[in-house]
Order: sequence, then structure tokens, then C-alpha cells
Amino acid sequence: MNAAIAELLADLNDRRVLRRVGRTRRQLFEELDYPALRPLPVERYVFAEWKIRRAGLDYHVDIDKHYYSVPYRFAREQVEARITANTIEIFHKGERIAAHRRSSGNGKHTTTPEHMPSSHRRFADWTIERISREASAIGSDVALLCERILADRPHPEQGYRACLGIIRLVKAFERERVNAACGRALEIGARTYGSVRSILDNHLDRPSASSGASSPEPINHSNIRGPRYYH
Repeated sequence: MNAAIAELLADLNDRRVLRRVGRTRRQLFEELDYPALRPLPVERYVFAEWKIRRAGLDYHVDIDKHYYSVPYRFAREQVEARITANTIEIFHKGERIAAHRRSSGNGKHTTTPEHMPSSHRRFADWTIERISREASAIGSDVALLCERILADRPHPEQGYRACLGIIRLVKAFERERVNAACGRALEIGARTYGSVRSILDNHLDRPSASSGASSPEPINHSNIRGPRYYH
């Protein structure tokens, strides 16, 4: 069947002359179409999906429950994301501003250090696991407070500054005091570095002298009127 069709195609394209133009289909192809042909693309076509997103205050874009960074100056800007099976490209007004390898939607962050403002780059080597480890080395209340600070933030990275500030308080105060101050902060619902520092500066991490003292003994003296005097 295919062989018979091939013979008919050869007759149709190579031998039959079109009346209006006086050429065969083969001749027209070689004269008009063939010179206009271009080489095939070097890379295969890649299917891509486009989505409109808005960068967060932390200059990360949420794409399928994973957060990809853009240069920090684009925080809160509307962007377009080109999503393929392997890559994420982010554009702002037609200009590509970021490109990342695609990750699974695990709620984590993919951050390019160059996208970070200089004030954030010093935290680039820190992870949640490292913060937890350093905090636990100081005390259980420090670890618990840092855990809650990170959990309270929409993105854990936003809590790094507070946690690192608390951890570094051991440079100025004893470990026991820092741990006690964090315990006090947990009691009053405080979740900031400034609160812990204030507790330490005002010695509120220590129990007050009167809290454990017993009530003074009543004074008995002949010149002191007792309750019977008024009845």
C-alpha cells in the first residue's frame, strides 16, 4: 500500500504540471520554499507554563509551594514566571531577573546570594538546623524560643535575624542568664530579640528577692495596740 502511494506521490509532485503556473509542485517547492527554509533549532522545544506572581517582602516568589528568590529590589513587584519541568525563570516587564533549577513543592527556599541585600548576606550560611543546634547548646528555653520565632514567621528566613541576635547574647551575658531570659520571654509571649535583651538589661531574668522571702514576724510590744483594742 505505501509503495503504491509513493509512486502516486512522485507522479503528482514531479511529473504533473500545474496549468496556471506551468510548473510541477516539485519545481515550485525548489524555487520558492526551499530557499526560505532555515535549520531546525539546536535545542528541542520545551513546553513552558506561565504564571503571574507577586514577589514577597522577603524577595521570594511562591511557585507551587516552593520559594524562589529575585533581586531584593523587586520585593512586592508583580512578576511573570516561566515554568518548565526543570527550570524556573522569572521576568519583570519582559526582562529576565532570575533563573533557578526547579525544586519540589516542599515549602523551602531557593535563594541566590546575589539577590540578597547586603544586610542579609551575612545570614546566608545559616540554616534552621544550625540555628536549632546553636540554640540548644545554650539552653532548652533558647531552643524553644528560636523554634517559635521561626514558626511564627510566614517564611522562616525572616526570623533569622532575631534568632541569631539571641544566640549571640552569650557574648555579653552568661549562658544561664540568656536561657532564663528566653524562658521569661516565653512566659510573657515575647518573640523578639529586643524583648530578650530588655529582660537581661533590666535583670528580669532573675527571681526577685522578695518572691522567695517569708513574711516578717509580727512585732509584739506593750506599746503596740493589738486588734482587741478596737473591740
